[in-house]
Amino acid sequence: METQLPPAAVDALQRGVVIEAIKIVRTERGLGLKESKDAVDRWLAEHPELRQRLHGEQRAAERRVLARLGLLLAAVLVAILLSLLMSR
Repeated sequence: METQLPPAAVDALQRGVVIEAIKIVRTERGLGLKESKDAVDRWLAEHPELRQRLHGEQRAAERRVLARLGLLLAAVLVAILLSLLMSR
């Protein structure tokens, strides 16, 4: 039996906004947070192609964050080195 979600929740999932989908399910169905999350998780389990895409997008976002943190760390290290060299 296929899990049914409100159309707005499905639309949110297709846009990659899982938290919004959970909020929509909570509001439209009057469920608690856990029940709403479980319903969204069941729906995603029944639609593996979308779940794979969401996980791929999440991994890409994580890589972007790590790259930015790496650049920030490199900038901080350069600033410290320059500060040390100029204080001599």
